[in-house]
Amino acid sequence: MGTPWALVGETLTLSGPARAAVVVRDEKIVDVVRDPISGDLPSDRREFAGLLCPGFIDLQINGAFGADVGCDPRTVATMSAKLPSTGVTSYLPTLISSPSELYEPFLAALEHDGPKPGARVLGAHLEGPFLAPSRKGAHDAANLRPVDTGFLRRLLGLGRVRVMTLAPELTRAREAIELLREEGTVASAGHTEATYEEVLAAVDAGLELGTHLYNAMSAMGHRAPGAVGALLASERVRVGVVPDGVHVHKGALRVAYRIKGPENLFLVTDAMAAAGMPPGDYELGGRRVRLYDGAVRLPDGTLAGSALTMDLAVRNVAKLLGIPTRDAVRMATETPADVLGMRGKGRIVPGADADLALLAPDGAVEETVVAGVSVYRREEES
Repeated sequence: MGTPWALVGETLTLSGPARAAVVVRDEKIVDVVRDPISGDLPSDRREFAGLLCPGFIDLQINGAFGADVGCDPRTVATMSAKLPSTGVTSYLPTLISSPSELYEPFLAALEHDGPKPGARVLGAHLEGPFLAPSRKGAHDAANLRPVDTGFLRRLLGLGRVRVMTLAPELTRAREAIELLREEGTVASAGHTEATYEEVLAAVDAGLELGTHLYNAMSAMGHRAPGAVGALLASERVRVGVVPDGVHVHKGALRVAYRIKGPENLFLVTDAMAAAGMPPGDYELGGRRVRLYDGAVRLPDGTLAGSALTMDLAVRNVAKLLGIPTRDAVRMATETPADVLGMRGKGRIVPGADADLALLAPDGAVEETVVAGVSVYRREEES
């Protein structure tokens, strides 16, 4: 076994922030020592003046740093190398609705998810192709298709699909949701015209998530609560949200937080190739989009993902909601880990993976540790 080492500072444990030492050996956290004295710690230790928190987990990211997973699956390697600069230690590369022949190469490419050390690929999020044409958003209508359980079964057989977004009102969607549940994949409602009743029926079949709440789904009305109303009302559903100041009004974000709380509301970037890049033209699933004024849009003005990074998402929700940093961080760590049933992620506890994000007092990422190895330091970048 390797030699233990420790980081000492204000540490965001499950019970809240406290001065503590996080002791790491090999790829795991082996101890968390509160109010440590030198005799309690390994000789190899380092004091940190900011906040030590679990590494961020992004469950919906189509690309970043010029890389678009829908154009070339090999660009996942770029994302794995670059995402630690935003505090992300693990993620689900997300493929939007694509030509049928692209799915299997995309999933196969995830077996070789980039340089080690770097952010870890936890599997794939398939956003489509079983979506409502009327709520397609930036998805190419030519790539949407009716629910095909044979096609779905082949994809699930490759063993890398962790989340799938689909429209629960489509014919045979219930069969697809039941199949996803049987195979251990999380079914999520998105890009949907579903009624309140149709979403709740899907929850009974095994639906567990809502994809980018409010966006590309039937809105909530007082007589027709729609998909938004059902996802908010159901206590069995967690929902993702894109807190970039463009996708969701701060008032709607506050409503979701008041209802769901940090244990059932999680942050996603829904980022694409423009994230971490200057304004200009980029690609999303082979379609030309433009980043300007902080938003990514198709030529017709339709939102096409975001340029958000997870460190900014955490800062945004803390500011917009007026909540403690620990709750904002929880929505980017523990809650997405729970979505995937991964108790060893998103927490600073003995036995958890040694994935850590070290934040400056202003929330900027100073350092990122993946599996016990420092993979990013801000001073090395500057």
